[in-house]
Amino acid sequence: MPQFTAPRPLQIPQRKPRNPLVAPALQRQAGRHRSPHDAQAQRQQARQELRRLLRDRFPGDSP
Repeated sequence: MPQFTAPRPLQIPQRKPRNPLVAPALQRQAGRHRSPHDAQAQRQQARQELRRLLRDRFPGDSP
């Protein structure tokens, strides 16, 4: 017994046109964020530099 099959559409429906303002935003990547270790090393270096300056300025008072 033959079975009815629906004819296929002649053309595939096209997708909606893309927003041209969104495409560049999707291509962007975030910049590299600084890790917490970098900030910690920077604070430690500043602390050591401050100690060095105070030691040079007041040589008799340093522990």
